[in-house]
Amino acid sequence: MTDEDSELQRLQAKRLAEMQKNISSRDDTVKTPETSEEKTVNPRDVLIKQLGFRGLEVLTNAESQFPNETKMVVVKLSELIKSGELNESIDGGKLLGLFRSIGLSVRMNTKINIQQDGKFVSLTDKLSNKSKDDDVQ
Repeated sequence: MTDEDSELQRLQAKRLAEMQKNISSRDDTVKTPETSEEKTVNPRDVLIKQLGFRGLEVLTNAESQFPNETKMVVVKLSELIKSGELNESIDGGKLLGLFRSIGLSVRMNTKINIQQDGKFVSLTDKLSNKSKDDDVQ
């Protein structure tokens, strides 16, 4: 009789463990949709996390020059990032190339520096100083 009691207790414990496992897994599935609804992630934030060197600079210039078109590109890129099709870092050159390939000529501020006497001098300063020196002679 004790063998039957121990067998019955073992079966009851096994069944209780299965029921607890089912309840906990059901609770996890119920909680998952709620958290995904609460986490409405901004597509721009998703893209910014993937941007590399000077990527944010290109993105802000594009947004200021072409706001509507840039918003569509940001949404599409964030969808690609979320789906896992785009998992590499996007630097400024790649992003600028993307904008230019779809016909958006995003203008970037450029500055050329020249090393003179151990200091970096902008090209405009160098040329303006040289033209002043030419006028003196």
